[in-house]
Amino acid sequence: MKTTIQIQNLKCNGCATTIKNNLQKLKNIEGIEINVADSAVSFDYSEENDLEVVKKELQHLGYPLAGEENKLHTKAKSYVSCAIGKMNK
Repeated sequence: MKTTIQIQNLKCNGCATTIKNNLQKLKNIEGIEINVADSAVSFDYSEENDLEVVKKELQHLGYPLAGEENKLHTKAKSYVSCAIGKMNK
């Protein structure tokens, strides 16, 4: 199944690199595309549980879904993820 989800704190290609690198490590997740301008992540997944796994991973990295709580510590995590992504390009 293909889906697109809107996330928060997606600022640049460094963020996109971190997100893509981490989602590629997840089982059953393929075809990952990141649209920085739209703050969107698109991907293919096999089972319903896979979608929840991706959402939890994004939250862990500091990129909660649009509309979810976005506290200061979550924003700080996204800045760290962004910096790591810029170094790993």
